[in-house]
Parts: sequence; C-alpha cells; structure tokens
Amino acid sequence: MTPGNNGASTPEDDDPFGYLYADGQANGAQPPSGGYGYPNSVSRVRTVGQRQYGQQSPTAPHGQAQQQGAYGQPGAHYAAPGTSPGGPSGPRATSSQGGSGGRGRGPNTKGLLIGAVAVVAAVVVGIGVVMIGGNDDEKPNDSAGGASPTAAQSDGPSPSASDSAASEEDLPAIDAKALRLDGGAVTASNVKGARADGGVYVTNFNTPGASVTWNVNGIPEDGKYTLFVGYGVPGKDGTATLTVNGTAAGVPVKLKNWANAPAGDYEKGWTKTFNYIQLNKGTNIIKISCEPGNQCDANLDQLWLAKGWVKSG
Repeated sequence: MTPGNNGASTPEDDDPFGYLYADGQANGAQPPSGGYGYPNSVSRVRTVGQRQYGQQSPTAPHGQAQQQGAYGQPGAHYAAPGTSPGGPSGPRATSSQGGSGGRGRGPNTKGLLIGAVAVVAAVVVGIGVVMIGGNDDEKPNDSAGGASPTAAQSDGPSPSASDSAASEEDLPAIDAKALRLDGGAVTASNVKGARADGGVYVTNFNTPGASVTWNVNGIPEDGKYTLFVGYGVPGKDGTATLTVNGTAAGVPVKLKNWANAPAGDYEKGWTKTFNYIQLNKGTNIIKISCEPGNQCDANLDQLWLAKGWVKSG
C-alpha cells in the first residue's frame, strides 16, 4: 500500500462515498448496494423505511427475535399514557387487594357499617314504640280468678265528693233505698249529706253478714266497667267485700276517709270510691257485703256505673 491510501483495513476506515473518487474506484469501490461502498463492508445499508424494528436481523442467530416491537407500534410492555389505567384520559385504576401496593381505594366499608347501625337503631326504636303503646287496657290490679267476668279494686278515688250518678245517665245507677238489704242492714236518713233521693242511706252495715245487692239490668255489651260507691265514714278507713255474678273480687272495696273527716263525724265523711269490674251484656248481680276481716263502719248511699276502667264518673 502507498502512503495516503492505506485502503479499508477496519470497518471504521470504510468510506461510504469511496466510489466517487478515483482511488476508491481503483480499490474496487462501487455504488452502495447493501454496504458502505467497499467490498465485504460490515454494515448493511437499507433503503429508508425498509428495515423495521422488531423484525429478525439477518445477522442475528436463527430463531432469535428482537425484543422491541415494530417501529411506530408500541411494544407489549408499553401503552400510551392516554390508554393506560390512571392516564390522563383513562379511568384511574383501583387496587382489588389490600396491601398490594396499589393506590386505589377499596369499598366504602365505613359507610356500610353506618347504614347497618342505622337500620338496627330504627328496628329497636320501632319495637320500643310498640311496647310502650301496646296494651293500654291491661288491668291495674288483681282480679278474681275462676269464672268470667271478674272484678278488680282500684287504689282509690279522688277525695272530691262533688260527682253524682246523674253524670252517667246512659248506664244504670241506684239509690240505697232501692237496694236489696240482708244481714241486718237497714236504711236511715238522720245523717245529713247523703246524695241519694231523700237523703236516705244504708246503715248498720258494720255487722258480719250485712250486705246490699244490686240486680243490674240494661248492660249494653260484655266488657269492662267501673263501679262507683257513694259512702260516708266516721273519720276512719273501712273495707267491704265485692262480689260480681257470684265471683268474689281479689281485693276489697276500699272505704277510705278521702274527705278527711274528724273522728266520729259521719256527716263530714261523705265521699266515693270505685272498683274495676267486668260485666256481661244484659243482667248482672253486684253485691257488697261485710265479711270476716272487713272493717265495715260506713254508711252507703248510692251505686253507679261508668263505661270502661276510669277514675271519675
């Protein structure tokens, strides 16, 4: 070789334009047809657009494919930001497993828990309302067992003695002189203040076996009624036994000194009491008696009824 023209000894010395010069032509340079212009060139020139990424290189080992996809097309591991989850135009991906490193939010368990608690609270409140407003007609005191109807005694009436039998005109009422008297009970009128017609009342009741009986007609229907008893006591409490249709009540008629009369003063001791009873439609028998164990020092002047279990009438 001559100085200044050493030839192409290495790939780096290849001149892609050697075929344009006389010395290059002398050395065998030819226009490009796959190399840089010299014979046995290392590089393989391709026409622009001929070679595509992702195709197997002619120099690559047989069967070994390039990992990168074709030029202009995304690889399998790559997706455009606009089409990948969480990208600018796509929906944000959520993690379906806790602790997987994803930043997505799981189901709103707190909201579900609050809703469940609210439903349970509503059910509890509804049950409470039903229990509070349930059986308003439940009997307040003990009743006589056995046959129906039964009778029950209330705690006692208001101290007021101003109410009269006339306020319950739709239900039966009776004065003392119309009652059937047994066991030594008699009528009298010498103590003032009795509300019965003519001031007549039943006295001599403080004797075991003494009784008054009322055959009640015209009860409109089976059910609950209140029996009111007008009486006077001499400044002390008394009791008597109540029997309805042959069944004795579980508690007595309470003849208390509601008027707060002085001891021995029958005239200032007029008041009333009441008992809750059950009556049948039509005719019923009501009896008030002085039995062993009762304290029956009282005068009786009137009996009357009220519909339902009430405390005034």
